[in-house]
Amino acid sequence: MQAKKRYLILFSTGACLILLFCLGGIQVPLSRRGPSRPHDRRLSGYGPGARWRHMSGYLQPFSSWEQDRSDDLTEHISPRQKRDANSGLYTGKRCRMESCFDFSLCERNGFKVYVYPQQKGEKLSESYQNILSSIEGSRFYTSDPGQACLFVLSLDTLDRDQLSPQYVHNLKAKIQSLPLWNGGKNHIIFNLYSGTWPDYTEDLGFDIGLAMLAKASISTENFRPDFDVSIPLFSKDHPRTGGEKGYLKYNTIPPYRKYMLVFKGKRYLTGIGSDTRNALYHIHNSEDVVLLTTCKHGKDWQKHKDARCNKDNAEYDKYDYREMLYNSTFCLVPRGRRLGSFRFLEALQAACVPVMLSNGWELPFSEIIDWNRAAVIGDERLLLQIPSTVHSIHQDKILSLRQQTQFLWEAYFNSVEKIVLTTLEIIQDRVLLHTSRSNLMWNSLPGGLFTLPQYSTSLRDFPFYYAELGIKPPSKFTAIIHVVTPLVSQSQPVMKLLVAVAKSQYCAQVIVLWNCEKPLPAKHRWPATSVPVTVIEGESKVISSRFLPYNTIPTDAVLSLDEDTVLSTTEVDFAFTVWQSFPDRIVGYPARSHFWDSNKERWGYTSKWTNDYSMVLTGAAIYHKYYHDLYTTYLPASLKIMVDQMSNCEDILMNFLVSLVTKLPPIKVTQKKQYKETMMGQSSRASRWADPDHFAQRQTCMNKFANWFGTMPLIHSQMRLDPVLFKDQVSILRKKYRDIERL
Repeated sequence: MQAKKRYLILFSTGACLILLFCLGGIQVPLSRRGPSRPHDRRLSGYGPGARWRHMSGYLQPFSSWEQDRSDDLTEHISPRQKRDANSGLYTGKRCRMESCFDFSLCERNGFKVYVYPQQKGEKLSESYQNILSSIEGSRFYTSDPGQACLFVLSLDTLDRDQLSPQYVHNLKAKIQSLPLWNGGKNHIIFNLYSGTWPDYTEDLGFDIGLAMLAKASISTENFRPDFDVSIPLFSKDHPRTGGEKGYLKYNTIPPYRKYMLVFKGKRYLTGIGSDTRNALYHIHNSEDVVLLTTCKHGKDWQKHKDARCNKDNAEYDKYDYREMLYNSTFCLVPRGRRLGSFRFLEALQAACVPVMLSNGWELPFSEIIDWNRAAVIGDERLLLQIPSTVHSIHQDKILSLRQQTQFLWEAYFNSVEKIVLTTLEIIQDRVLLHTSRSNLMWNSLPGGLFTLPQYSTSLRDFPFYYAELGIKPPSKFTAIIHVVTPLVSQSQPVMKLLVAVAKSQYCAQVIVLWNCEKPLPAKHRWPATSVPVTVIEGESKVISSRFLPYNTIPTDAVLSLDEDTVLSTTEVDFAFTVWQSFPDRIVGYPARSHFWDSNKERWGYTSKWTNDYSMVLTGAAIYHKYYHDLYTTYLPASLKIMVDQMSNCEDILMNFLVSLVTKLPPIKVTQKKQYKETMMGQSSRASRWADPDHFAQRQTCMNKFANWFGTMPLIHSQMRLDPVLFKDQVSILRKKYRDIERL
């Protein structure tokens, strides 16, 4: 009987507890990971501007952080609460674009950036000067603050370590005195180093107010999503423009190198950042996992040295860092005093897949880059699992990771200019959200800097994604004939050219670009054709107007022609069918080449017929019309003005641009035995080929273009595409492009 009573009491108690739970009387902590943010569009994973915050990599997630703190079981602090509690950093800690940015400043003139004039007596570090120069040389720059959407200080904020010689004193008062500061609204502050010994906090030493922060080594706790930008830590020797290419010369299969995992760097004996590097010796085996540290740095290292220092220092000196970097499959990137490290960019360039060991670091450009495709995201608390993890990654995945490191390095990180432009493009995408880039644009060739959202937000409108989307290139082209001489006879080459092009089965329309000083000829002067012929006047009669993005171009493919070009309908048809296989490149007939003149230490230009080429002139070439937008928008006004003043080199500049974007050479197709550029009258502007200064001008252009680009983007090729059965000893009736052999 007593047993029955006990069971009844237990049953009643359990029923009451269940009832209280259902009614909300008891709160059961179902999750320790904090509240989710389903309405945060930047965490949605897909769509324009989706962020890649949750990077699981290849390591199993560690147990929730509360389990390591047995004395704090009663109160959960989410990352957002921790971020908000850190009120000592800046007053705008809760800023987002919607709350701390004035979008109205961007409505009238678009996304323009103003750089404050340098104040008298204020010195700038070389790195900060490079940042400002990159902005001033970009298409975003404006010298009128009234047109600006974003403002950049001329006060050097890069190094806020009080022990650094680059530290700027009294920065707070100097900034507050700026008439346009407005509490920091619509300002962006660049920073590489913050805090100092011993804590190395992220405090900049002044209140940034409502300003955005483009910061290296920023933590996820202090990073304000959809507002700040995480940038990489780069050295003072990082090139301003151009930048070196990645070191992956060819894809080796299988993609293994001499070492599986390497690291070489300082070991901190005390203070912040010492734990991880002090533990690396546990997984070092001197064979395929080589992790070297040295205590020998700083003034009083001997005072703090431990029992391992002498042995570590001796082994450290046996290995060359560069040799290790270039001969390892994976490179460990542990945190130092700060979360970021120079080794991050060094590993990317060397095609050594980074293995990140820096808990809480908001990775560079995490808003747009999917780092799971280029790096292994580790956990400092799971150091002993790292070797087995990297050994378990399949060779196909390693090759994919390595290729992505090269793409990201060259697209966003190999120069200060690209780092700055990527930062500005990210902010522009936030401001102009309806035209922001997709994640595929940012994470695949040619990258977000070369896919202008003002042109289109649809991938199918760009020449780079046809294969990935599984769609066929366009089946029609628009011919644009550039005319600079008066129309005086029906037998002029331009008339014959127009008729031949219009007969092509692939021609949708012919546009005659009238850049002649004489008035437009009457409509009846032009020959009758089966396709529409539109005559438009060039803007300001300058040569760059041939590459303007005219709304009258209905097709994606453009056949660019000089008025003195001599081509048959068969040649046009064949060139277009070749272009359909290479829609992102320039495909055409007249080829030229460049070379390095070691005697004069400059680039040279040659028109000789040799065994290779690096340019296809746009006097007879087919390309995608997107390059008109890129030429007009991406290139600086200074280069286009130079081209227009000389009335020369626009074709070289277009080749520079396309090769820079594609990292590929143009395509030359077969042509008649002798391609003649018809010599017009000496009084004509078209007589440039007979001008003795013409060749010298093109030499000058080559070097000025290379100087602005910071590199030589042109690539040599020895490939020429001919029709199948070309010159073969078979019946001419069996050949599709038989007329080409007769010319």
